[in-house]
Amino acid sequence: MTSYAPAEASERTGLSLDTLRYYERLGLFGPVRRNSGGQRVYSEHDVAWVGLLVCLRRAGLGMTDLQRFMGSLRKHSNGTDGVIDLLESHRDRLRDELAKMNLALGVLEDKLDYYRRAGDTVR
Repeated sequence: MTSYAPAEASERTGLSLDTLRYYERLGLFGPVRRNSGGQRVYSEHDVAWVGLLVCLRRAGLGMTDLQRFMGSLRKHSNGTDGVIDLLESHRDRLRDELAKMNLALGVLEDKLDYYRRAGDTVR
């Protein structure tokens, strides 16, 4: 099994060492194994899991949502209803936001086209 020193895990996940430790303290992943010197040693699974957390954060889940997500996974190791509900709810909010952003982008594109055409007639 591949393992990573803290600096390598930080580089692979794109998170600072402080953020990795913060996520671990919050119980979002881990516990992280330690070597004989007491230094954290991140497994491939740890790094992959943090990658999922980073993706969920980029999708707009807050820290409280991530903690609920992890709590649901732990409570319902045989069933995932709580996890599915949380993710579906957030997916629906994200789709609404995307629709609003796409509408705003369309308006912006129309205005750019309008002002470009207006500029061509002035020249």
